[in-house]
Amino acid sequence: EYQWKGPFYFIQGADPQFGLMKAWTHGDTNNGDDEWEEEIKLAEQAVQAINKLNPKPKFFVLCGDLVHGMPGSRWKKNQEQDLKDVLKNTDQDIPLVFVSGNHDIGNTPTRETIDDYCKNWGDDYFSFWVGGVFFLVLNSQLYFDSSKCPELRQAQDAWLDEQLAAAANQKCKHIIVFQHIPLFLSKPDEDHDYFNLDKSVRREIMEKFHKAGVRAVFSGHYHRNAGGCYKGLEMVVSSAIGCQLGQDTHGLRVVLVTEQEVVHRYYSLTQLGSHGLEQELLDVLAKQ
Repeated sequence: EYQWKGPFYFIQGADPQFGLMKAWTHGDTNNGDDEWEEEIKLAEQAVQAINKLNPKPKFFVLCGDLVHGMPGSRWKKNQEQDLKDVLKNTDQDIPLVFVSGNHDIGNTPTRETIDDYCKNWGDDYFSFWVGGVFFLVLNSQLYFDSSKCPELRQAQDAWLDEQLAAAANQKCKHIIVFQHIPLFLSKPDEDHDYFNLDKSVRREIMEKFHKAGVRAVFSGHYHRNAGGCYKGLEMVVSSAIGCQLGQDTHGLRVVLVTEQEVVHRYYSLTQLGSHGLEQELLDVLAKQ
């Protein structure tokens, strides 16, 4: 897949977060996640919408917070099993790509919580190629708080530098990054809070990505749509499949990759399920 073969698209989802809707409604985000029927229905709706798409997306990436239960919490294993049961119904020809979020490995991850995630969902960071485009999946918790596993943060940093150098040698069309926590929500120099990365860390990563020619970073975590630009690097923040914390609808993002650009649009689950892709997108994809 090192060679460019023409335009393609993929689907980005974020935060199915089984258990948050009840916890949020009841104002008990630590222990109120003992029901997740709503989220199961929404995840099923997402899978059904994706399965109907024609042509098929190249892959479906879930940008973290797969379930609400934190590591070691009471309902986590049940939530994970129910999510797996829903995702098993994804069309066999559409690979699933998983990104770790803070609820998956903890706000302050440890080697144990990360190992547990890897056993369940796959590596916490890795790269892959699709049709001449280089994709990187990162563990953004290591940038948020790696105090309990600093050596893992160093390992990811070293690996990332190697990957970006390799991408430069391979002459890829685009480099696209997936992580759970956004670098920033709207402005590269905005203040640090729960929903973005610390300013000094952010600056370092943005500069690294900019120099390497990274085209876009796709994330979740915010449960609202947001985003902005830094020197030609686009930061795309997608709202949740599950619980909404703003005015957006439960949805998925369709990302179209052409030789020149990466364009994307957020669809509500209902809209994508009933109407599919617009004609103009289909026209671009037909140009292969």
